Amino acid sequence: MRSTLILLGLVAGLGLTVQVGMNAAIRDATGSAGFASLVNFCVGIVALLGFVLLMRTPLPNAQVLGALPAWVWLGGLFGALYVASATVIGPALGGTMLLALTVLGQLSAALIVDHFGWLGFPQHPLTFSRIIGVLLLLAGTWLIAKV
Repeated sequence: MRSTLILLGLVAGLGLTVQVGMNAAIRDATGSAGFASLVNFCVGIVALLGFVLLMRTPLPNAQVLGALPAWVWLGGLFGALYVASATVIGPALGGTMLLALTVLGQLSAALIVDHFGWLGFPQHPLTFSRIIGVLLLLAGTWLIAKV
C-alpha cells in the first residue's frame, strides 16, 4: 500500500508540471490567467464528479456537513491560489523554479503544521534534521534561481 501511495504522489507531482503548461497555453490564448484557472477547476469538478459516481461514494448528510468547522471550507481557496499563481509564475520563471518555490513553501508550512499537530495532522516535533532538510531545499532553490 505504501509503495502505491508513493507512486501516486510521484504521478501527482508530474501532473502539476504538465497542468501548469496546459493552463499557461489557455492563458496565452485568452489573455487571462483567471479564465485559464477557471477552466482548470471546471474540468477538475467534472473529473471528480465522475470519480465519485464511479466509486459510488455515499454523500454525507447535512448534519455531518453542518458539524464541520467553518475553516475547512476554505481549502479550495489555496488550490485556486496555487493554480492561478502557477499559471502566471510557471511561464515567467520556468517549471523548475515554480516547483522549487512551491515545494519550499509546502515544506516550510508542513514543519509548523506537523510540529503543532494542526489541521488534523499527527504531531511530529520540529527536529534539527527536519530544519536542515528545509534549509537544504532553500539552498537548492537558490541554486536553481542562479541558473
